[in-house]
Amino acid sequence: MSKDHLVIFTPSGKRGHFPTGTPVLTAARQLGVDLDSVCGGRGICSKCQITPSYGEFSKHGVTVAPDALTPWNAVEARYDDKRGLKKGRRLGCQATVQGDVVIDVPAESQVHKQVVRKRAEVRDIIMNPSTRLYYVEVAEPDMHDPSGDLERLTAALRRDWDLPHLEADLGVLTTLQAALRKGEWKVTVAIHLGDAVFSPRIISIWPGFYEGTIYGLAIDLGSTTIAGHLCDLQTGEVIASCGMMNPQIRFGEDLMSRVSYGMMNPTGAAEMTTAVRDGMNALFDQITGEAEIDRQLIVDAVFVCNPVMHHLFLGIDAYELGQAPFALATSDAISLRASELDLNLHPAARIYLLPCIAGHVGADAAAVALSEAPDKSEDLVLIVDVGTNAEILLGNREKVLACSSPTGPAFEGAQITNGQRAAPGAIEHVQIDPVTKLPRFQVIGSDLWSDEDGFDAAIAQTGISGICGSGIIEVIAEMRMAGILDGPGLIGSAEQTGSPNCFPDGRTHSYLLFDGTAHGGPKIAVTNTDVRQIQMAKAALYSGARLLMDKFGVDKVDRVVLAGAFGAHISPKHAMVLGMIPDVPLDKVTSAGNAAGTGARIALLNTDARREIETLVHKIHKVETAIEPRFQEHFVNASAIPNAVEPFPILNSIVHLPNAKFNSGGDRQGRRSRRARTG
Repeated sequence: MSKDHLVIFTPSGKRGHFPTGTPVLTAARQLGVDLDSVCGGRGICSKCQITPSYGEFSKHGVTVAPDALTPWNAVEARYDDKRGLKKGRRLGCQATVQGDVVIDVPAESQVHKQVVRKRAEVRDIIMNPSTRLYYVEVAEPDMHDPSGDLERLTAALRRDWDLPHLEADLGVLTTLQAALRKGEWKVTVAIHLGDAVFSPRIISIWPGFYEGTIYGLAIDLGSTTIAGHLCDLQTGEVIASCGMMNPQIRFGEDLMSRVSYGMMNPTGAAEMTTAVRDGMNALFDQITGEAEIDRQLIVDAVFVCNPVMHHLFLGIDAYELGQAPFALATSDAISLRASELDLNLHPAARIYLLPCIAGHVGADAAAVALSEAPDKSEDLVLIVDVGTNAEILLGNREKVLACSSPTGPAFEGAQITNGQRAAPGAIEHVQIDPVTKLPRFQVIGSDLWSDEDGFDAAIAQTGISGICGSGIIEVIAEMRMAGILDGPGLIGSAEQTGSPNCFPDGRTHSYLLFDGTAHGGPKIAVTNTDVRQIQMAKAALYSGARLLMDKFGVDKVDRVVLAGAFGAHISPKHAMVLGMIPDVPLDKVTSAGNAAGTGARIALLNTDARREIETLVHKIHKVETAIEPRFQEHFVNASAIPNAVEPFPILNSIVHLPNAKFNSGGDRQGRRSRRARTG
């Protein structure tokens, strides 16, 4: 009798048990995993590429043996010879299950490919890049002057541009003489003007007057997604923006899972470093391809990331960040050559990482501070960078406080029954009629609502595949406003709520959002487990903000800024109904978009801003939520929707929240227990 094995797919988190010999593609289809295949599993199309992961995964409670899948077969070998498979990749139609296994479905193998919503925000930035172009005419060599070509070049640059003593990389020396002679002693050079680590130096040279430009990259390296903006270093214009899933996600969706993977596996930290650097080079391929430029023209790059990503990207084991006192290897800004990080850019390209603030408040939070400048605000502003790990800043001209809060991936659709990340076909906006208690919704890829004419035709290509983070927030808030969900977070029955879409689901109830089973589509419902996941995530977020308010000595803020790729798509009203953010007028809740990415772009294009943030991080006071006794108290109160203790008077003046109670002292469906009935 064949033994069943646990198969876990990331990033969806879907899992199931399958007999020995089950093809990975078959397991994916049975679980509804978004794994593409055009050839029907014949090993021709290669759309079903997957990446198995091996080792101990404490989060999943599974250890994956090296022989968890069948060995590489002839079909895979033939495809590899013809077209090439990335290292570690397998074809899902050929690899079969032999043991418990964790399988990552890369973005390019997903039918509903990821839409990474990290765009370059419009912002006025004073141009002062670290690398610039200079045109110069150089004295020809003379028998009476024995100086070398480099010495005469640097003398001309000093004469014409008042530049300091310049050094040159070896790559420049190997091309210098040919460039001077081809340009008839007229050349254009790219010069890195130096910083605390590197002295001013020539890094590239072109004969004559170079009519092109040079580029820099602003990279937001997040736990879940990586976003890059390619900028013209002469004009500041964003030439192209690209995003991708962080390939480290197969080692764990949250940061502590990745720290744990490094602790449990001797080569774990090195594996994660390799994965993220390979992902970075893949992003460079993507962005230079879109912009149609040579990557050798990228001479500068600025990175922002949280402390765990910061350490793993640099090749530093994040072990110390997994335990108190959460010590960083370094919190200072870092300048490196791209070659030191195995990054495929210009050989002499410079890499700058913004400083971390402390512990679990990283360079991404520093970039948000640079972008939003809470230290220059006249009123008290709360800035929340919503992500897998939320960074929170509270401050004004008087002082700035910061903390991080482990919200987890629920806000991005993970750990939700029908959850998915933002992609075409995902439900992103929801409304529930207060009378009929029936829903309508919008999906990514169409502006029409589900009850409008033409909706079915508009979504014919994408279908309805699941619900993303903004959609799950809106539907739970709408359920609360419609009386389908009570304050403690229980979904009522059809009789209790008056909604025909409430149905029994085990010991609790669920709410039907969409049923496409009649046409071979999914049945999308909100379960009580989904509600619990969102309650925990939003309680962690609110508790962090409330703790900073305690430390500041205030019980309200003047305005709230939602930052981050996900924060840009949150409805302020629904966020407040959930109790994610403090009670403020809705017109005082604004979106900063990808503020961390904007901060990275500011630092890329203005070196004075680098000095500014290096100074500011030493003035920001870090609050460690893990050791604050009131954090747990706030967390318990914030688990209710919107809050068990705080009154939210502004919210209550805008919306009516029914005083429903679906747990009448018995089981979780609101029925009294047998003991209560017989006692």
